[in-house]
Amino acid sequence: MSTEKAPEVYDAELVSTEKLDQKVSDNENEFLSASTNAEEQDEGRTPTEEEMKTLRHVSEKIPISCWLVAIVELAERFSYYGLSAPFQNYMQNSPKDSPPGILALNQSGATALSYFFQFWCYVTPVFGGWIADTYWGKYKTIFVFCVVYIIGIFILFITSLPAITSRTTAIGGYIASIIIIGLATGGVKSNVSPLIADQIPKTKPIIKVLKSGERVVQDPNITIQNVFMFFYLMINIGSMSVIATTELEAHVGFWAAYLLPFCFFFIALIALVLGRNQYVKVPVGDKIINKTFKCTWIAINNKFNLEAAKPSVNPEANYPWTDHFVEEVRRSVYACKVFIFYPIYWVVYGQMLNNFISQAGQMELHGLPNDILQAIDSLAIIIFIPIFERLVYPFIRKFTPFKAITKIFCGFMFGTGAMIYAAVLQHYIYKAGPCYDHPKACAPEYLTVPNHVHVAIQAPAYFLIAISEILASITGLEYAYTKAPVSMKSFIMSIFLLTNAVGSALGIAVSSTFEDPKLVWAYTGLAVSCFIAGCLFWICFKHYNYKEDELNALEYEDEDNLAIVPMTSLSHSVKSFA
Repeated sequence: MSTEKAPEVYDAELVSTEKLDQKVSDNENEFLSASTNAEEQDEGRTPTEEEMKTLRHVSEKIPISCWLVAIVELAERFSYYGLSAPFQNYMQNSPKDSPPGILALNQSGATALSYFFQFWCYVTPVFGGWIADTYWGKYKTIFVFCVVYIIGIFILFITSLPAITSRTTAIGGYIASIIIIGLATGGVKSNVSPLIADQIPKTKPIIKVLKSGERVVQDPNITIQNVFMFFYLMINIGSMSVIATTELEAHVGFWAAYLLPFCFFFIALIALVLGRNQYVKVPVGDKIINKTFKCTWIAINNKFNLEAAKPSVNPEANYPWTDHFVEEVRRSVYACKVFIFYPIYWVVYGQMLNNFISQAGQMELHGLPNDILQAIDSLAIIIFIPIFERLVYPFIRKFTPFKAITKIFCGFMFGTGAMIYAAVLQHYIYKAGPCYDHPKACAPEYLTVPNHVHVAIQAPAYFLIAISEILASITGLEYAYTKAPVSMKSFIMSIFLLTNAVGSALGIAVSSTFEDPKLVWAYTGLAVSCFIAGCLFWICFKHYNYKEDELNALEYEDEDNLAIVPMTSLSHSVKSFA
């Protein structure tokens, strides 16, 4: 019996199959179209509360103007760290010592003057921030103080030339130069970090659909975090100048070590001139700082109640601000309270710039300058910042939000670890001969002979300080910027920097304890202080983590309020954004 089908049966089956394929194809197209439409609908919309918690948060693209500001900071930090790295030897030792110096102020005197320089460099930002936010704006303030900076370095260079200097001339020139350089540093430092963050358009979080189809939250807070990480990376690339200047100090002379930063600083001026039409320049506020102090004073007189300063609560007072401005002041107060415990941290950080250098001088250097090891801190930061940005922070955010207060607390703990390590290392230096707890001072024949401990063992202390900086210092910069009103970013940043000055004042107070054979206890005391300060910081401010998003939301309202500023004031900003 034949099983062949009639031709018309084959035709019917073929038509049926074609219809089925067409239907499947239509369904696929409908599905793809629906998916595309869904993606298009998702792209750019505001995420829900659930999406904010569950979707991955990513950064926006960093604009070219950020790079131009970063070059300014890199050049300034190259000069600052390059010229300050030889300071401890320059101040502490005489020309006959090993390593040689000029001013012969001994370790405690040099440490006190070093802390004065740090103190001055971090007091002057308050003046720089006030000038920028009240009169000149960030760009002009940075440019003017860069010129002042160059004058200060030139005085330092001239008074260190062996052919024309004496100890008296060198001391006079040194004091004059650090006062001028400190003033200039304040004008630049209080404004560069807010200026680089100003280059990022202030947008609300939105949904972004990646090429892979993954939906993520494009979060401006992550962008700001990455910008400050990048900013700090530039700082530490610049600070690698310590390698060059310490080698020049050791093999040529102090004058050569100061000539290099003087020449390099002109790069900052070139970057400012080239970028003058690229930078986003936020308009100067209308005596915004004066209004802030008046608003705060009203709150103090009303039992620290800022509600009393709101025009809606007291309309008869005719306050020259809005309710929103009062909320900005409240947010700024939150930030300033967080900075209270930072001075203890800065005392710990300051050890890297003075007593760690002296400690290295007590060990076997094997041909290295004792002040070159500061470069380990910068190198560690350059290595670890990309690791934290690309791996550590995203990994932690998969499980829990890694908010600012938590990061700062961890920074305090790593600072504690650095001091514990320094104390243990100092103990082993004292146990080693030939001079035990009085290195290089037990007999005339040992004045140039260090104790038998290899200087490389000091490296972990710098690594621990570097990680603490990533967690505490970078996050502090980020917190100061994001919690400040748009019109007073520089001033609030200067308040954060002022905590470093307070830390330097504390360092001056305890500098007399940094002498042999007390150094083990001095480092131990700093470790205990940093640990206690970190714990108190966590207890006092851990609840701020839960207010983070609410406080950051005011930033978007700040940008909306800028729209009411006369367009003539904003014309340059609009062009820059375009």
